[in-house]
Amino acid sequence: MVTAVLDTQQPATSTEAIDRARAAAGRVTDPEMPMLTLVDLGVLRDVSIEDGRVITTITPTYSGCPAMATMRDDLQRELLHAGFPDAEVRVSLTPAWTSDWITEAGRKALKDAGISPPGQAPRREGPVALTLMPTRRAVTCVLCGSDNVHLSSEFGPTTCKAMYQCLDCLEPFDHVKEI
Repeated sequence: MVTAVLDTQQPATSTEAIDRARAAAGRVTDPEMPMLTLVDLGVLRDVSIEDGRVITTITPTYSGCPAMATMRDDLQRELLHAGFPDAEVRVSLTPAWTSDWITEAGRKALKDAGISPPGQAPRREGPVALTLMPTRRAVTCVLCGSDNVHLSSEFGPTTCKAMYQCLDCLEPFDHVKEI
């Protein structure tokens, strides 16, 4: 693979460099849901220039998300290939990610892949009551559109998904949790 190198004879303006870095970051996909880019998922929070270096900031979907290391490494590699050998990827836990940050294009990509996109994340003020019961969600089958669905498991193939089955077409499907 060929690595692009910045032309040191004609340095790019900050705006050009940020645009190139954003384009590179926009090519990085979520390793657990590869139909989504980090931009679609809302994980890419910022691209900036500090002291002549590209700095990107990403926020995990969950504080213990096992895909974060891969996302960070893939982003670093893509920035290197775009000509930013000293780019830095920062991880920020604040503000906490919310499924509301998934773009409309990302929601469509999820649905097109047979995964139910999240609804609006719950809004809470003050303490959050602990409940051991499954979360009630407004979920429709991604295949037939029926709302006659049953929660099969609160935990799907990844932490951020729950498993449902449509009681009309009988097909199972994943649902991205609202957080």
